[in-house]
Amino acid sequence: MEKNEIINMKFIKYLTVFVFVFTACKTNKHIMENGIIKELSAKKVAKKHVAANFNKKTVAAKLKANFNNGKLKQSIGVSLRIKKDEVIWLKGTKFITVFKAKITPTKVSYYSPFAKNYFEGDFSMLKEVLGTDINFKQLQNLLLGQSLQNVKEEKQEVIIKEKAYVLSPEKQAALFNVFYTINPKHFKLNQQSIVDASKNKRLDILYPNYKEFSGEMYPTEINIKARQPGKFTMIDFLVKSVVFDEEIETPFKIPSGYKKLSL
Repeated sequence: MEKNEIINMKFIKYLTVFVFVFTACKTNKHIMENGIIKELSAKKVAKKHVAANFNKKTVAAKLKANFNNGKLKQSIGVSLRIKKDEVIWLKGTKFITVFKAKITPTKVSYYSPFAKNYFEGDFSMLKEVLGTDINFKQLQNLLLGQSLQNVKEEKQEVIIKEKAYVLSPEKQAALFNVFYTINPKHFKLNQQSIVDASKNKRLDILYPNYKEFSGEMYPTEINIKARQPGKFTMIDFLVKSVVFDEEIETPFKIPSGYKKLSL
């Protein structure tokens, strides 16, 4: 990479951080003057967020999913089952089964009885949809309203913006910036963002609503917005019902004769 390209990338990165922090600081002064939110250290906010992490063994939820990528716009019902740290299972239906997916820490499997095709392999399929690398743990956290990365593993900075705490690593990654907006009431996420300004790529995951079920704060709405040059994906999940710690099954078998998807 040429020297001028490196300088340009650094300039774009620092400009992104400056704009994010500057706009937040103006809001911070207003909030503190009105005593709406208590000032806390980044370490304490991170600790409280991790303490609020989901603490059940299984999830069985019924969702409504709205999908839009500019080419396809569709609403379907989705059954979601999670065995924490083991498997994420999804089944999409619209009169008939549209797709099934089973995701483990090492493998992504998917098939569509509607399209008669399947995928079986690594997490490249999720990267294709979201525009960024994501592993099993991060996908699980995304669905549970938890930060994609462990905010206690790196030293964080905190600002106050729009009546919430915004955490970001003191040393951001070389190619992208990460921001976690944390609700001061229950310390779950309002939003988390991954921004790669040099490539004009951005992933935003928003959690507009939570509800307490069996002593757990669980997101009842998740909005995923992935943007990159010439491409975007928007997925909205609305939770219709959810239960925890019940025995769940995750049946999955790719039918014979289906065409393998190549990414």
